[in-house]
Amino acid sequence: MQEDALKLLKELIAIPSFSREEDNSSALIRSFLEKRNVKTEQFLYNIWARNKHFDPSKPSILLNSHHDTVKPNKGYTIDPFSPIEEDGKLFGLGSNDAGGCLVSLISTFLYFYERGDLKYNLVLAATAEEEISGNNGIEILLPHLGELEFGIVGEPTQMQMAVAEKGLMVLDCISHGRAGHAARNEGENSIYKALQDIEWFRTYAYPKVSDLLGPNKMSVTVIDTENKAHNVVPAQCKFVVDTRINELYTFEEAIEIIKSHVQCEVNPRSTRLRSTSIALDHRLVKAGIHLGRTYYGSPTTSDKALMNFPTLKIGPGDSARSHTADEYIYTKEIHEGIDLYIKLLEQIL
Repeated sequence: MQEDALKLLKELIAIPSFSREEDNSSALIRSFLEKRNVKTEQFLYNIWARNKHFDPSKPSILLNSHHDTVKPNKGYTIDPFSPIEEDGKLFGLGSNDAGGCLVSLISTFLYFYERGDLKYNLVLAATAEEEISGNNGIEILLPHLGELEFGIVGEPTQMQMAVAEKGLMVLDCISHGRAGHAARNEGENSIYKALQDIEWFRTYAYPKVSDLLGPNKMSVTVIDTENKAHNVVPAQCKFVVDTRINELYTFEEAIEIIKSHVQCEVNPRSTRLRSTSIALDHRLVKAGIHLGRTYYGSPTTSDKALMNFPTLKIGPGDSARSHTADEYIYTKEIHEGIDLYIKLLEQIL
């Protein structure tokens, strides 16, 4: 089982599967399952399947991870699409985020697939567009999956339990000035106005701090003007703010606070990816604690944010390796991931 998972991961690494370009990786996953006599369904680039003895009268558990990747950054010293196994590591784009989680969940699903005595149904979903928080991934697939009581979202957490995660809200901000010639004392420089607001974003501390998720965080990540000439005072300066909001604030409250402190226009791109959590007394969490797992609040956002039922984010690999050059996962992490996923579910199924 572990060797099949490792082989599948190597094949996934070898196939470019950038967000919105997951046609080949979805075909590979579907073929892998159907060769093992699993009936699969597909919608866009999302693949899903139900356990062999699916019973509509039973509640269902979702097993979900994604098969899209970011694009490789310029720091790579190896071919990102060449799965290289060396010193216990498997290198390759998407190996850690989230290929290791995906193949481990697929193996776990196959382990239980033939069982006719399960208390719950299992629904496996290998989904697209997670890396861009797209609309055509898990969000568009959920209505096809039927009612789900709770779920596991596979993301690299070192197989510890991410019981909560911050919400993500991206803000497009525009500072307005007045154009003029740079050689004369005229115009109103929109960059200087933007700098005042950027300094506020950098230094402001929200009063309420979460025990699990810590304080809210705001980071200015992009800044631009429409100027092509060096001698024009820019009339408009645009910048982007990545905000990570804990469960103690709604997005609407955060926006209200921001707008009361800055001069620029503030326009949220989306308010879909809100903070989520699963109760510490939920049976999934209690099962994990029984296995010696710890729990924590995650600063990163996943597809968990798009699910309206309790979910636990847990998976092999380390989030610190995600999106890095020469990405890798330890092969033993995949073996341990499969083992722990199975033991976790055995306490429930």
